[in-house]
Amino acid sequence: MRAQVIEAPNRMSLQQIPIPEINDDEVLVKVKVCGICGTDLKIYAGLYASDRLPLVSGHEFWGVVEQVGKNSRGIKVGDRVSADICLTCGTCYFCRRGEPLLCQNFTQLGIHTNGAFAEYVKAPWKNCYVIPAGVDDYSAAFIEPLTAVLEASKRMNCTISSSVVIIGCGLGLLHAALAKLRGAAPVIVTGDSKARLEIGRRMGVADFFIDINDVADPVAEVMRITGGIGADYVLEAVGTPATYEQAFRMVRRGGVVEAFGVVQQGKTASFEPFEFVLGEKKVRGSCAGIGNDWAEAINLLAYRRIDPRPLFSEVVPLEDLGDALHELKSDKEIIKMFVSPEIDRRMRFDQGKEPQS
Repeated sequence: MRAQVIEAPNRMSLQQIPIPEINDDEVLVKVKVCGICGTDLKIYAGLYASDRLPLVSGHEFWGVVEQVGKNSRGIKVGDRVSADICLTCGTCYFCRRGEPLLCQNFTQLGIHTNGAFAEYVKAPWKNCYVIPAGVDDYSAAFIEPLTAVLEASKRMNCTISSSVVIIGCGLGLLHAALAKLRGAAPVIVTGDSKARLEIGRRMGVADFFIDINDVADPVAEVMRITGGIGADYVLEAVGTPATYEQAFRMVRRGGVVEAFGVVQQGKTASFEPFEFVLGEKKVRGSCAGIGNDWAEAINLLAYRRIDPRPLFSEVVPLEDLGDALHELKSDKEIIKMFVSPEIDRRMRFDQGKEPQS
Protein backbone atom coordinates (compact mmCIF):
# COMPACT_ATOMS: atom_id res chain seq x y z
CA MET A 1 0.00 0.00 0.00
CA ARG A 2 0.99 3.65 -0.35
CA ALA A 3 2.01 5.36 2.87
CA GLN A 4 3.79 8.54 3.88
CA VAL A 5 6.67 7.45 6.10
CA ILE A 6 8.51 9.91 8.36
CA GLU A 7 12.01 8.45 8.18
CA ALA A 8 13.78 11.06 10.31
CA PRO A 9 13.05 14.59 11.52
CA ASN A 10 12.01 16.76 8.53
CA ARG A 11 12.34 13.83 6.11
CA MET A 12 9.27 12.03 4.80
CA SER A 13 8.68 10.00 1.65
CA LEU A 14 5.83 8.24 -0.09
CA GLN A 15 6.59 4.52 0.03
CA GLN A 16 5.09 1.16 -0.81
CA ILE A 17 4.89 -0.77 2.47
CA PRO A 18 3.00 -3.95 3.47
CA ILE A 19 -0.69 -3.67 4.34
CA PRO A 20 -0.95 -4.16 8.13
CA GLU A 21 -1.71 -7.70 9.27
CA ILE A 22 -4.40 -7.91 11.93
CA ASN A 23 -4.68 -10.27 14.88
CA ASP A 24 -7.88 -11.74 16.28
CA ASP A 25 -8.65 -8.58 18.28
CA GLU A 26 -8.11 -6.05 15.50
CA VAL A 27 -9.79 -4.76 12.37
CA LEU A 28 -8.27 -3.50 9.13
CA VAL A 29 -9.66 -0.17 7.97
CA LYS A 30 -9.41 1.27 4.46
CA VAL A 31 -8.66 4.95 5.10
CA LYS A 32 -10.99 7.45 3.45
CA VAL A 33 -9.99 10.75 5.08
CA CYS A 34 -7.42 11.71 7.74
CA GLY A 35 -7.06 15.17 9.26
CA ILE A 36 -3.71 16.82 9.83
CA CYS A 37 -3.08 17.67 13.49
CA GLY A 38 -0.54 19.95 15.11
CA THR A 39 0.94 16.81 16.65
CA ASP A 40 1.70 15.55 13.14
CA LEU A 41 3.72 18.71 12.56
CA LYS A 42 5.67 18.10 15.77
CA ILE A 43 6.35 14.46 14.88
CA TYR A 44 7.55 15.49 11.42
CA ALA A 45 9.86 18.10 12.95
CA GLY A 46 11.24 15.59 15.46
CA LEU A 47 9.81 17.48 18.45
CA TYR A 48 7.54 14.66 19.63
CA ALA A 49 7.83 10.84 19.72
CA SER A 50 11.05 10.99 17.70
CA ASP A 51 12.12 7.68 19.26
CA ARG A 52 9.31 6.01 17.26
CA LEU A 53 10.68 6.96 13.84
CA PRO A 54 10.39 5.70 11.16
CA LEU A 55 6.63 6.09 11.49
CA VAL A 56 3.43 6.51 9.51
CA SER A 57 1.66 9.27 11.44
CA GLY A 58 -1.98 10.39 11.14
CA HIS A 59 -4.63 9.77 13.78
CA GLU A 60 -7.70 11.89 12.90
CA PHE A 61 -9.21 9.36 10.51
CA TRP A 62 -12.24 7.46 9.43
CA GLY A 63 -12.52 4.62 6.99
CA VAL A 64 -14.39 1.50 5.93
CA VAL A 65 -13.78 -1.84 7.61
CA GLU A 66 -12.00 -4.20 5.22
CA GLN A 67 -11.26 -7.18 7.53
CA VAL A 68 -12.30 -8.15 11.05
CA GLY A 69 -10.50 -10.35 13.57
CA LYS A 70 -12.41 -13.40 14.77
CA ASN A 71 -12.97 -11.90 18.24
CA SER A 72 -14.61 -8.75 16.90
CA ARG A 73 -18.15 -7.94 18.03
CA GLY A 74 -20.54 -5.33 16.65
CA ILE A 75 -18.19 -4.38 13.79
CA LYS A 76 -18.55 -5.82 10.31
CA VAL A 77 -16.93 -5.46 6.92
CA GLY A 78 -18.26 -2.35 5.17
CA ASP A 79 -18.95 -0.31 8.32
CA ARG A 80 -17.86 3.33 8.38
CA VAL A 81 -15.76 3.65 11.54
CA SER A 82 -13.57 5.96 13.55
CA ALA A 83 -11.24 4.64 16.24
CA ASP A 84 -10.26 5.70 19.73
CA ILE A 85 -6.53 6.14 19.23
CA CYS A 86 -5.63 5.64 22.91
CA LEU A 87 -3.99 2.27 23.58
CA THR A 88 -3.79 1.50 27.29
CA CYS A 89 -2.58 -1.53 29.25
CA GLY A 90 -5.59 -1.83 31.57
CA THR A 91 -3.48 -3.16 34.46
CA CYS A 92 -1.17 -0.39 35.71
CA TYR A 93 -1.82 1.75 38.80
CA PHE A 94 -3.61 4.47 36.82
CA CYS A 95 -5.68 2.17 34.61
CA ARG A 96 -6.94 0.31 37.67
CA ARG A 97 -7.91 3.66 39.22
CA GLY A 98 -10.05 4.48 36.18
CA GLU A 99 -7.54 7.05 34.88
CA PRO A 100 -6.50 5.45 31.57
CA LEU A 101 -5.15 8.67 30.05
CA LEU A 102 -2.41 8.49 32.68
CA CYS A 103 -1.57 4.86 31.82
CA GLN A 104 2.08 4.11 32.51
CA ASN A 105 2.24 2.22 29.19
CA PHE A 106 0.17 4.74 27.24
CA THR A 107 0.56 4.86 23.45
CA GLN A 108 -1.55 6.36 20.68
CA LEU A 109 -2.28 5.09 17.20
CA GLY A 110 -0.65 7.32 14.59
CA ILE A 111 1.65 8.88 17.19
CA HIS A 112 3.52 5.95 18.67
CA THR A 113 2.35 3.23 16.24
CA ASN A 114 1.69 3.40 12.50
CA GLY A 115 -1.35 5.51 11.65
CA ALA A 116 -3.58 6.65 8.85
CA PHE A 117 -1.50 8.68 6.38
CA ALA A 118 -1.74 5.53 4.31
CA GLU A 119 -4.26 3.48 2.38
CA TYR A 120 -4.91 1.14 5.32
CA VAL A 121 -4.60 1.24 9.10
CA LYS A 122 -5.31 -1.35 11.79
CA ALA A 123 -6.96 -0.75 15.16
CA PRO A 124 -8.35 -2.80 18.06
CA TRP A 125 -11.97 -3.68 17.34
CA LYS A 126 -12.96 -2.53 20.83
CA ASN A 127 -11.70 0.96 19.96
CA CYS A 128 -13.86 1.28 16.82
CA TYR A 129 -17.10 3.26 16.67
CA VAL A 130 -19.57 3.02 13.81
CA ILE A 131 -20.34 6.37 12.17
CA PRO A 132 -23.97 6.99 11.17
CA ALA A 133 -24.83 8.08 7.63
CA GLY A 134 -25.84 11.54 8.88
CA VAL A 135 -22.22 12.46 9.61
CA ASP A 136 -20.55 13.70 6.43
CA ASP A 137 -17.18 12.39 5.26
CA TYR A 138 -15.10 15.32 6.51
CA SER A 139 -16.84 15.82 9.84
CA ALA A 140 -16.22 12.08 10.32
CA ALA A 141 -12.48 12.83 10.12
CA PHE A 142 -12.95 15.47 12.81
CA ILE A 143 -14.25 13.08 15.47
CA GLU A 144 -10.87 12.64 17.17
CA PRO A 145 -10.15 16.37 17.70
CA LEU A 146 -13.74 16.85 18.87
CA THR A 147 -13.23 14.11 21.47
CA ALA A 148 -10.24 16.02 22.86
CA VAL A 149 -12.30 19.22 23.06
CA LEU A 150 -15.20 17.32 24.62
CA GLU A 151 -12.99 15.75 27.31
CA ALA A 152 -11.54 19.17 28.16
CA SER A 153 -15.07 20.58 28.43
CA LYS A 154 -15.98 17.82 30.88
CA ARG A 155 -12.87 18.45 32.96
CA MET A 156 -13.43 22.21 33.04
CA ASN A 157 -17.11 21.60 33.85
CA CYS A 158 -18.23 25.20 33.46
CA THR A 159 -21.62 25.92 34.95
CA ILE A 160 -24.65 27.74 33.53
CA SER A 161 -24.15 31.52 33.35
CA SER A 162 -20.44 31.32 34.20
CA SER A 163 -17.97 33.44 32.26
CA VAL A 164 -15.51 31.55 30.07
CA VAL A 165 -12.44 32.77 28.20
CA ILE A 166 -10.96 30.63 25.43
CA ILE A 167 -7.41 31.59 24.48
CA GLY A 168 -6.92 30.52 20.88
CA CYS A 169 -9.04 30.59 17.74
CA GLY A 170 -8.25 27.26 16.07
CA LEU A 171 -9.74 24.38 18.05
CA GLY A 172 -10.49 27.15 20.53
CA LEU A 173 -13.58 27.93 18.45
CA LEU A 174 -14.95 24.47 19.25
CA HIS A 175 -14.07 24.88 22.93
CA ALA A 176 -16.13 28.08 22.81
CA ALA A 177 -19.01 26.30 21.07
CA LEU A 178 -19.14 23.65 23.80
CA ALA A 179 -18.98 26.28 26.55
CA LYS A 180 -21.93 28.02 24.94
CA LEU A 181 -23.82 24.70 24.72
CA ARG A 182 -23.30 24.35 28.47
CA GLY A 183 -24.95 27.74 29.02
CA ALA A 184 -21.85 29.78 29.80
CA ALA A 185 -22.27 33.56 29.57
CA PRO A 186 -20.38 35.44 28.44
CA VAL A 187 -18.07 33.35 26.28
CA ILE A 188 -14.96 35.25 25.21
CA VAL A 189 -12.45 34.15 22.54
CA THR A 190 -9.01 35.70 22.13
CA GLY A 191 -6.75 35.13 19.13
CA ASP A 192 -4.34 36.63 16.64
CA SER A 193 -5.99 35.66 13.33
CA LYS A 194 -8.62 38.00 11.91
CA ALA A 195 -9.77 35.31 9.47
CA ARG A 196 -10.25 32.70 12.18
CA LEU A 197 -11.99 35.15 14.51
CA GLU A 198 -14.34 36.08 11.67
CA ILE A 199 -15.17 32.39 11.18
CA GLY A 200 -15.96 32.23 14.88
CA ARG A 201 -18.29 35.20 14.54
CA ARG A 202 -20.11 33.54 11.64
CA MET A 203 -20.41 30.33 13.68
CA GLY A 204 -21.79 32.31 16.63
CA VAL A 205 -19.63 30.46 19.15
CA ALA A 206 -18.91 33.39 21.47
CA ASP A 207 -20.23 36.71 22.74
CA PHE A 208 -16.93 38.59 22.48
CA PHE A 209 -13.94 38.16 20.17
CA ILE A 210 -10.67 39.84 21.15
CA ASP A 211 -8.10 40.29 18.40
CA ILE A 212 -4.87 40.58 20.36
CA ASN A 213 -3.36 42.60 17.50
CA ASP A 214 -5.94 45.33 18.13
CA VAL A 215 -5.77 45.66 21.92
CA ALA A 216 -2.89 46.78 24.11
CA ASP A 217 -3.57 44.14 26.76
CA PRO A 218 -6.01 41.21 26.30
CA VAL A 219 -5.98 40.61 30.06
CA ALA A 220 -7.24 44.16 30.67
CA GLU A 221 -9.91 43.65 28.00
CA VAL A 222 -11.16 40.49 29.73
CA MET A 223 -11.23 42.39 33.03
CA ARG A 224 -13.25 45.15 31.38
CA ILE A 225 -15.81 42.68 30.00
CA THR A 226 -16.13 40.89 33.35
CA GLY A 227 -16.49 44.06 35.39
CA GLY A 228 -12.98 43.87 36.83
CA ILE A 229 -13.54 40.43 38.39
CA GLY A 230 -11.91 38.10 35.86
CA ALA A 231 -13.36 35.01 34.24
CA ASP A 232 -14.80 32.06 36.10
CA TYR A 233 -12.99 29.71 33.71
CA VAL A 234 -10.10 30.24 31.30
CA LEU A 235 -9.14 27.52 28.82
CA GLU A 236 -5.73 27.82 27.16
CA ALA A 237 -5.75 26.31 23.65
CA VAL A 238 -2.60 27.79 22.11
CA GLY A 239 0.28 26.16 23.95
CA THR A 240 2.84 28.90 24.73
CA PRO A 241 4.24 30.08 28.08
CA ALA A 242 3.02 33.63 27.34
CA THR A 243 -0.60 32.59 26.78
CA TYR A 244 -0.57 30.45 29.94
CA GLU A 245 0.67 33.47 31.87
CA GLN A 246 -2.25 35.43 30.40
CA ALA A 247 -4.65 32.69 31.51
CA PHE A 248 -3.37 32.85 35.11
CA ARG A 249 -3.98 36.61 35.11
CA MET A 250 -7.40 36.46 33.43
CA VAL A 251 -9.00 33.99 35.83
CA ARG A 252 -10.89 35.37 38.82
CA ARG A 253 -10.24 34.58 42.47
CA GLY A 254 -11.61 31.08 43.00
CA GLY A 255 -11.69 30.44 39.25
CA VAL A 256 -10.32 27.60 37.13
CA VAL A 257 -7.61 27.53 34.46
CA GLU A 258 -8.07 24.57 32.10
CA ALA A 259 -4.78 23.57 30.46
CA PHE A 260 -5.27 22.19 26.93
CA GLY A 261 -2.57 23.70 24.71
CA VAL A 262 0.62 21.63 24.68
CA VAL A 263 3.79 23.63 25.37
CA GLN A 264 7.13 22.23 24.19
CA GLN A 265 8.67 20.08 26.92
CA GLY A 266 11.14 22.02 29.03
CA LYS A 267 9.44 25.39 28.53
CA THR A 268 8.03 27.08 31.64
CA ALA A 269 5.51 29.79 32.50
CA SER A 270 5.58 32.10 35.51
CA PHE A 271 2.82 32.80 38.00
CA GLU A 272 2.53 34.07 41.54
CA PRO A 273 1.82 31.27 44.03
CA PHE A 274 0.37 34.03 46.24
CA GLU A 275 -2.53 34.34 43.77
CA PHE A 276 -3.25 30.62 43.85
CA VAL A 277 -3.13 30.37 47.62
CA LEU A 278 -5.02 33.43 48.82
CA GLY A 279 -7.03 33.64 45.60
CA GLU A 280 -7.87 29.91 45.69
CA LYS A 281 -7.33 29.64 41.95
CA LYS A 282 -7.23 26.17 40.43
CA VAL A 283 -5.50 24.53 37.46
CA ARG A 284 -6.66 21.40 35.67
CA GLY A 285 -5.29 19.60 32.63
CA SER A 286 -6.76 17.59 29.77
CA CYS A 287 -4.71 15.91 27.07
CA ALA A 288 -7.03 13.80 24.89
CA GLY A 289 -10.38 12.17 24.38
CA ILE A 290 -10.78 8.50 25.24
CA GLY A 291 -13.41 5.76 25.29
CA ASN A 292 -17.01 6.89 25.22
CA ASP A 293 -15.93 10.41 24.23
CA TRP A 294 -16.01 8.93 20.71
CA ALA A 295 -19.66 7.92 20.95
CA GLU A 296 -20.59 11.28 22.45
CA ALA A 297 -18.66 13.25 19.80
CA ILE A 298 -20.34 11.27 17.03
CA ASN A 299 -23.73 12.00 18.61
CA LEU A 300 -23.01 15.74 18.78
CA LEU A 301 -22.05 15.72 15.09
CA ALA A 302 -25.00 13.58 14.02
CA TYR A 303 -27.48 15.95 15.68
CA ARG A 304 -25.56 19.07 14.61
CA ARG A 305 -25.12 20.34 18.13
CA ILE A 306 -21.58 20.94 16.92
CA ASP A 307 -20.91 21.76 13.26
CA PRO A 308 -17.17 22.02 12.56
CA ARG A 309 -17.47 22.43 8.79
CA PRO A 310 -16.76 26.19 8.74
CA LEU A 311 -13.29 25.33 10.10
CA PHE A 312 -12.42 23.13 7.11
CA SER A 313 -9.91 24.60 4.66
CA GLU A 314 -8.70 22.03 2.14
CA VAL A 315 -8.35 18.33 1.35
CA VAL A 316 -5.23 17.08 -0.46
CA PRO A 317 -4.10 13.78 -1.99
CA LEU A 318 -1.86 11.51 0.06
CA GLU A 319 1.01 12.44 -2.26
CA ASP A 320 0.75 16.12 -1.22
CA LEU A 321 1.05 15.57 2.53
CA GLY A 322 4.58 17.00 2.73
CA ASP A 323 3.55 20.23 1.00
CA ALA A 324 0.47 20.47 3.23
CA LEU A 325 2.59 20.21 6.39
CA HIS A 326 4.79 23.10 5.25
CA GLU A 327 1.73 25.19 4.33
CA LEU A 328 0.13 24.62 7.72
CA LYS A 329 3.32 25.74 9.42
CA SER A 330 3.64 28.93 7.37
CA ASP A 331 -0.01 29.98 6.83
CA LYS A 332 -1.79 30.68 10.11
CA GLU A 333 -5.07 31.40 8.30
CA ILE A 334 -5.48 27.69 7.52
CA ILE A 335 -7.40 25.87 10.23
CA LYS A 336 -8.06 22.28 9.17
CA MET A 337 -6.55 20.38 6.28
CA PHE A 338 -7.38 16.80 5.40
CA VAL A 339 -5.58 14.08 3.46
CA SER A 340 -7.32 11.43 1.37
CA PRO A 341 -5.65 8.46 -0.35
CA GLU A 342 -8.61 8.34 -2.75
CA ILE A 343 -8.35 11.70 -4.51
CA ASP A 344 -5.89 12.88 -7.14
CA ARG A 345 -6.23 16.66 -6.85
CA ARG A 346 -6.58 19.30 -4.15
CA MET A 347 -10.02 20.56 -3.21
CA ARG A 348 -10.95 23.63 -1.16
CA PHE A 349 -13.88 24.17 1.16
CA ASP A 350 -16.00 27.29 0.86
CA GLN A 351 -17.61 28.33 4.17
CA GLY A 352 -18.64 24.84 5.20
CA LYS A 353 -19.81 23.61 1.80
CA GLU A 354 -18.55 20.44 0.11
CA PRO A 355 -15.00 20.86 -1.23
CA GLN A 356 -14.47 21.87 -4.84
CA SER A 357 -11.40 21.40 -7.02
